[in-house]
Amino acid sequence: MNVENKLKLSQKTFDTWKSVPFKDKQKLLKKLAKVLDRNAEQFGKLITKEMNKPITQSVAEIKKCALMVRYYADAENILKSEQIKTEFRISEIHYIPKGVILGVMPWNFPFWQAIRFAVPAILAGNTVVMKHASICFGSGNAIEKIFLEAGFPKGVFQNLEIGHAEVKKVLEHPIVKGVSLTGSEKAGAEVAAIAGKNIKKSLLELGGSDAFIVLDDADFASAAEAGAKSRLLNCGQACNAAKRFIIQKNVEKEFLSLFIQEYQKFVAGDPLKKKTNMAGMARPDLADELEQQYNKALKNGAEIILPLQRISENEFVPGLIKVKAGNSILQEELFGPLGMVMIAKDDQQTIKLANNIPFGLSDSVWTKDKKRQQFYIDHLESGTVSINKATSSDPRLPFGGAKSSGYGTELSMVALREFVNVRTVVGK
Repeated sequence: MNVENKLKLSQKTFDTWKSVPFKDKQKLLKKLAKVLDRNAEQFGKLITKEMNKPITQSVAEIKKCALMVRYYADAENILKSEQIKTEFRISEIHYIPKGVILGVMPWNFPFWQAIRFAVPAILAGNTVVMKHASICFGSGNAIEKIFLEAGFPKGVFQNLEIGHAEVKKVLEHPIVKGVSLTGSEKAGAEVAAIAGKNIKKSLLELGGSDAFIVLDDADFASAAEAGAKSRLLNCGQACNAAKRFIIQKNVEKEFLSLFIQEYQKFVAGDPLKKKTNMAGMARPDLADELEQQYNKALKNGAEIILPLQRISENEFVPGLIKVKAGNSILQEELFGPLGMVMIAKDDQQTIKLANNIPFGLSDSVWTKDKKRQQFYIDHLESGTVSINKATSSDPRLPFGGAKSSGYGTELSMVALREFVNVRTVVGK
């Protein structure tokens, strides 16, 4: 079926799907979660085959998808009409699904990103068409089959095997009423411009350069372990991974000693073996880009703590560099196994270093002092602030960024209202 026919099918399905009771949609979600759980190993192998993620992490991704689907399957219906007390006989707020929503999804979490976008949009009464990353067309087709196997009507979720050049045409199509993109800042800007020109809603989940802040009263052992995992799981290819480790000066040596020990536990290996905790990057060209950024950082004054060593076309020994304010690399996102360390003398300088970048996705702060915790909560410029834990997305909590990390909300109950029109009904 060509793209035009798929869009027409999405619209036709929407015309009936929008009226399906919320509880009936949730019953299908429960079946969807069972399909995911039942096939976790199979889908995990597909992820690993397509983008090189270690198999244990790929299977965990599928399990997390099932967890998220169950969250929405049990969610309160916050989209039912609301009665507002006024002098009028009728005063109501209605939440009306927009229609066909386009998803432009990335390769780094090929099931998680796609399903976390699609499920709340579909539960709200929309239908979805998705353009997946070119290396993950297999995952995209598998997700479409999962929805059908769970009993969703044909046309509720469809995968489009199209290239980047065709996204513009699809987004401009009158059938499509909105778009959600997870990807780079450049891709987000392009898609948002097209959506804006055509007066269509857009949701952007873009890059990050998250600060992992370690203060002098932190639990260093826990912070070191969590920091290494946050930087190097999925070979460092996550928008909300820890990327800049801002350490208070008077504990620099103590923390770095523990951190380096944890960091060096990650060794590239065969992604299909369960003992492997890090594999190669998803594509050789991505490894090329990371290597270029590393050399650029060094040229601009960064110091090597652990050298980034390329051992194959897409595998590295993870690197760690010490960077000072002013290095141009701080204005870029490092998407791979390379971390940056910065040293701050006090809380004021730490905040300045943390916020002085274009991105604002999520930050992690390690301190036992509740007053200091609140200081960072109040002053960090990001969509998420995690206290004494690494940042991770949780189905129960909103996920979204600030500044160049995008806008709009995924996950939680808030996501149910991203792709609806709010209608006022008032009368005597």
